[in-house]
Amino acid sequence: MTEQYSPAGFRLLPPVVKNLLIINALFFLATLSFKSTFGIDLEKMLGLYYFRSDLFQPYQFVTYMFIHADFWHLTFNMFALWMFGYLLENVWGPKRFLTYYMLTGIGAGIAQTIVQLWSMSSMEAAAVAYNQTPSLDSFVILVNHHFPHYYSTLQTFIIAWTSSPQSPEFTQQSLSYVHQLVQLGMNVPTIGASGAVYGILLAFGMMFPNMLVYLYFLVPIKAKWIVIGYFAIELFYGISNNPNDNVAHFAHMGGMIFGLFLILFWRKRSFRH
Repeated sequence: MTEQYSPAGFRLLPPVVKNLLIINALFFLATLSFKSTFGIDLEKMLGLYYFRSDLFQPYQFVTYMFIHADFWHLTFNMFALWMFGYLLENVWGPKRFLTYYMLTGIGAGIAQTIVQLWSMSSMEAAAVAYNQTPSLDSFVILVNHHFPHYYSTLQTFIIAWTSSPQSPEFTQQSLSYVHQLVQLGMNVPTIGASGAVYGILLAFGMMFPNMLVYLYFLVPIKAKWIVIGYFAIELFYGISNNPNDNVAHFAHMGGMIFGLFLILFWRKRSFRH
């Protein structure tokens, strides 16, 4: 017989889930109030930056999980945390659940950093090559390939340079733009609890694979198929590398992968005992 699972509202709130909901909400309110009242940007301080950025700090591997871009970002993450997390905490207990949540969140940040290392290395190598032989055509190719979302911003400059392609002033300006673009690429923070939440989703699918989750409260789908489907979606969008997509898809997958290894490790250790 297929197990049924349908969320019944915010009635079952074990301690860790409840406190994570409260802490994330408080961080969100603090982010808004600190910026408007004191001019302090908590996202800039606590978001996870590329490790070669001047803004990077090691503690950001933890703090980035508690910073959200807007109300809906926070709401969707917290709803998913409750929906899939409260049952896991009741089964595992608070200590193991919190350990799992934090480690998958940190793992998601590590995965994102590894992906950034690959993409930023390619970007920096292209910038170094451009600095050695700058030209209008090379500049257009560089921007289109590595910084397509900035092309419209630079279009006026490119058109002006086209009228005088041999101008040393335009060449020097292009070198400055390339340096600025590399710095901007390094200074994009990763924020949100999504990596840890995807780890929770993975655990839910492994612990209760045949439970029916009512997707959008309408369509019943077994938990294991939701996990597989979400991983496939994240992989597709991560590989497609849409320049207008600001979602850290590899962080989501990293949370799931770290969660998988952690659960398998716990099962193996339990079996040995």
